[in-house]
Amino acid sequence: MKIKDITAILEQMAPLAYAEDFDNVGLLTGSADTEVTGILVCHDALEDVISEAIAKGCNLVVCFHPILFSGLKKITGKNYVERAVIKAIKNDVALYAVHTALDNHRQGVNKIFADALGLDNTKILVPKEGFIRKLVTYTVPENHLKLRNALFDAGAGSIGNYENCSFNSRGTGTYQGNEFSDPQIGQQGEFMESEEIKVEVTFEKHLENKILKALFENHIYEEVAYEVYTLTNSHQNIGLGMVGSLPEALNEADFLQLVKDKMQAGGIRHSGFIGKKIQKVAVLGGSGSFAIKNAIAAGADAYLTADLKYHQFYEAEGKLLLADIGHYESERYTADYMAQFIAGKTTAITVLVAETDTNPVKYF
Repeated sequence: MKIKDITAILEQMAPLAYAEDFDNVGLLTGSADTEVTGILVCHDALEDVISEAIAKGCNLVVCFHPILFSGLKKITGKNYVERAVIKAIKNDVALYAVHTALDNHRQGVNKIFADALGLDNTKILVPKEGFIRKLVTYTVPENHLKLRNALFDAGAGSIGNYENCSFNSRGTGTYQGNEFSDPQIGQQGEFMESEEIKVEVTFEKHLENKILKALFENHIYEEVAYEVYTLTNSHQNIGLGMVGSLPEALNEADFLQLVKDKMQAGGIRHSGFIGKKIQKVAVLGGSGSFAIKNAIAAGADAYLTADLKYHQFYEAEGKLLLADIGHYESERYTADYMAQFIAGKTTAITVLVAETDTNPVKYF
């Protein structure tokens, strides 16, 4: 298998279109046409991880965090990023990062986090906005089913647990072609009125080119009338964080002990106890201070995330227990999930989880 075959699998696990605009995901180094000798999955692709990959005969490292996050103007080995990149390139080791593409996936980082705590009835905490678009087009009844099915096949009409969703309404269309026209129905210069069917479907924005290709290839009109809108609807199945419920309510101390045990946290920084039982819990792996208000709005009794600053603990406002369990700890099981997903899609390539500890934070 070539790297491009593996990246196709990784796109199933974490579509790159799901990533945040600021992120740097996908193939960072290496050629997509290189034959894969083995895959090492890790949290951070540091120099020691590249060495481990080389020692184990793996020429593709799939990492959660992108080692190349912002641009490099020089590659001289003066810092940990440059040293890792140099070692990877010199030894023909390709690097591929998933980061927020997996953060935003319904089954990704935050579902893994929630499952580790035993949360039930989970849903997205911060649904992705501006991601849903709507296509409206018009065609004659004879072309209606062929066109609509082609749009479905291209990915349009999927809403949550439902596929092939559309709205179809009948009406009267009018047109009059000029001397350069070649109308499918009627003649040049003739004013036409004909029965038409209006087809409306929604789709995720990264599918737009594919959807429009299907539209143009399967529509019988010389000039295809269509409109594409960006909807303000939030995408309920794509987004950051997750909120769910524990099977039983716990007091605050017992809850934090549960979190410490399940997530193997070296220590937990938290806001003051407010004497409230904890059952509804919001989680967001990695840096999640921006979603404190979302957790409060969701009615969470506790919010677990990482990288909180001193003043951000005040934002709990006595409304919930706010806890920083550590960045690495909040994403602890992500590499295992990634490796299992890849291995489940191919038996031809060895898939290993890195043994190198890349957590830069230690506890005394």
